[in-house]
Amino acid sequence: MSTVGTASVAETPMLPGPPQATHAAAADYGDAHPGSVPPGANDFTCRPTADHPNPVVLAHGSDSNAYSDWADLAPRLKAAAYCVFAVNYGGTPGSTTFGTEDMYLSAGQIADFVHRVRAGTGAAKVDLVGFSQGATVTRYFVNKLGGAAVVDRWVGVASPSYGGIFYGLVPAADAVPGGRDVVSLFTTTAVAQQAQGSDFLADLNGGGDTVAGVRYTTIGTRYDEMIQPWTNVALHGPGATNVLVQDRCPQDMTGHMNMVYDPFTLGLVMQALDPGTTDPDTGDANIPAPACTPVPLGTGMIGMVGR
Repeated sequence: MSTVGTASVAETPMLPGPPQATHAAAADYGDAHPGSVPPGANDFTCRPTADHPNPVVLAHGSDSNAYSDWADLAPRLKAAAYCVFAVNYGGTPGSTTFGTEDMYLSAGQIADFVHRVRAGTGAAKVDLVGFSQGATVTRYFVNKLGGAAVVDRWVGVASPSYGGIFYGLVPAADAVPGGRDVVSLFTTTAVAQQAQGSDFLADLNGGGDTVAGVRYTTIGTRYDEMIQPWTNVALHGPGATNVLVQDRCPQDMTGHMNMVYDPFTLGLVMQALDPGTTDPDTGDANIPAPACTPVPLGTGMIGMVGR
């Protein structure tokens, strides 16, 4: 285990914010209103129902926060009668964005937050949904920090399960002695740990990328701008289901940045959390397949690039 740097903080956002329809709009609002919480999330008076006994804990991506990544999914989950929670993890003191610091420390912060959610709601287990880095730090909690005992379902959206090559930068750096150290200077600690072949990912996936007792689902896109090759999203161990958006909806060419605001992708998340429930009268699935509509390549990139 590495603990690169020690100035990593987490917070529970509590300032209510409105729903958002795009990632850029949510990021702009979150920048202007630090500490905002996605609508419907972090109500510690919420008590799970028999239909949805597991609270859902949401983990944001890199250089981001809970509000910017979950201002669409959180209210959907709340409307479906889930208890929903979201944490800001892996920040530096005084920062308004998170997910930049050592992912070993971030995984511990996820563990602490899950403990608080279980204590507050009385739930025996939780379900986890992570976007990008959030998928990886939550999976580290599940696989390496004992989280499997308290997690039922894990859902990774655009999960860098085996990292990315960052448009060829990683192989180029590997060809130069000390090249990865140079890459780290121009990114954050967390981004460097998500590069294909990183020590963090080798630790996480060593001995198998899943553990017994947890149901894993990855949801990826062929047009991922951040994870190349896109096949690195998939998990290979027992208990893993890998879903490619374009296998279900070929005309949806959503990319990495847009996935958490793409209605089809969010519908797949809802199905992954509640895949087998059926109406006792009709036999129909309670969570129908999401509507497949065209999404142009590059949707959602404007306003997010260079943030």
